[in-house]
Amino acid sequence: MAIRMGDLEDSSLRARKLTETQMRMIAAPSYFEKHGRPTRLDDLNSHKLLHYSNQASGNAWKITAPSGEERQIRSAGWLSVNDGQSLLNACIAGLGIAYLPSFLYANAMEQVQVVDVMPDLPIERTGIYAVYPPGRFTQPKVRAFIDFLVAHFNEKGGQDW
Repeated sequence: MAIRMGDLEDSSLRARKLTETQMRMIAAPSYFEKHGRPTRLDDLNSHKLLHYSNQASGNAWKITAPSGEERQIRSAGWLSVNDGQSLLNACIAGLGIAYLPSFLYANAMEQVQVVDVMPDLPIERTGIYAVYPPGRFTQPKVRAFIDFLVAHFNEKGGQDW
C-alpha cells in the first residue's frame, strides 16, 4: 500500500480517498524583497519556481485563475527536489516560489516564514489516497490500516492536511 496525492493516473491499482488538502503557491517574505511579488499568473514566468521532481505532471502547475479558467504554469524551474520538506525548506530560505499542500506549509505560514503568493486565487483542493494492488480479496491488514486512516482523518472533522 502507498499514499498518493493529486489526480491519480489510470493504473491497475485500487484507490480509496482518505482526505483532501489545499494547494497554494507560497514564498518567503525575503524572496519578495529581492525579486518582487507576482500579481498575475503570467508574472510567474519571470520568477524562480521550485518544483517537486516526482510530480506526474512534470514541471507544470495546474492553477485556477481568478476568472475560473484552469491554467498550466510551465517552467524549467530554478530548483527541483524529490522531497516535499526539502522543497519547503528551500522556499523558507527565500530560493523561490513553491506550490505545496497545506500539510507541509501550514506551520511555516503560521510563523510567517512563508506567505501566500497570490491570495486572491481560488483555493485548489486535491485528494489524498491510499492505493493498493487489485485483487479479489484485499489483505485484512491492508484493509484494517486503510480503515484506520479513513477514521483518523474523519475524526479530525475533514480538516485540511
